[in-house]
Amino acid sequence: MTTPAEPLRYAILGSGAVGGLYGAMLARSGCDVHFLLHSDFEHVRENGLRIDSVLGDFVLESPQVYDSVESMPKCDVVIIALKSTRNALLDEWLPRVVADDGVVLTLQNGLDVEADVRRTIPAGRVLGGCCFLCSNKVGPGHIHHLDYGRIAFGAYQEAGVDPLRANEVGRRIEADMQSAGIDANWSDDLAKTRWRKLMWNIPFNGLSVVLDASTDRIIGSQPGRDLANQLIAEVHAGAAACGVEIDEKAIRATMEHTETMVPYDSSMRLDFLAKRPMEVEAIFGNPLRAIGDRASEIAPSISMLYQQLAFFNEAICQDA
Repeated sequence: MTTPAEPLRYAILGSGAVGGLYGAMLARSGCDVHFLLHSDFEHVRENGLRIDSVLGDFVLESPQVYDSVESMPKCDVVIIALKSTRNALLDEWLPRVVADDGVVLTLQNGLDVEADVRRTIPAGRVLGGCCFLCSNKVGPGHIHHLDYGRIAFGAYQEAGVDPLRANEVGRRIEADMQSAGIDANWSDDLAKTRWRKLMWNIPFNGLSVVLDASTDRIIGSQPGRDLANQLIAEVHAGAAACGVEIDEKAIRATMEHTETMVPYDSSMRLDFLAKRPMEVEAIFGNPLRAIGDRASEIAPSISMLYQQLAFFNEAICQDA
């Protein structure tokens, strides 16, 4: 008779719109969840985490919160929900909070952000995921989940590496998330999952900044729609150039999903308006570098948008 596996212990690094929502849902369902907080630490310790969600509002009272990784316990699963612009912190944080045989799941936008985790975490113990989610942090310890909520995640593939540990724990994470009411799905092809998400992130994060517009305004304007369609098609072509085949129907599906989405300000636009560094390299630079020398031919509009956003980002970082 096999002994039942011990429940997984979770750490949430980045307890905002993504980590706060999913971490609170896991904790509400009975999972052992530990949240790293900074500016919100005292507020959440005293008042709990408030989640206003299309799936039902709730307050997670007395969550396990910490203001430093040094005070956190070692965890079996460390979920990274920070913006990728802060990934330099991971070199110091991860060794302190990841259990000896633990795994790291990064729920960040962009392509190949898992490489930042691999600097300190052994091969075969890294997972990546994409959140198809409309969620914002609207106040201290207060998350507003407006629409969607699906997570697709899988093992970070590396040549010659058997991701057995990542696959095993990944399936357990999937089960925990589904029990918590999260629409989580394991993917056997993380690269395809990430390129599929880029088909939304590149057009609608980028255009929201350069056009100064929310998703409904972009979709509601014919020039905006034309620009979005062009960018989506270029992402699709870029994926193919990298050996990732995505059904062409996904181009239209991306527009249709945005048409039915609640009016939404992208995370990049919110960062731009707040004068915070934007995830330009993860969302734009990494895919263009992956395409390589043919990037200007395959993805000319993405290349131009990348340069525009890099210009804005440079000014923000200089003023920070």
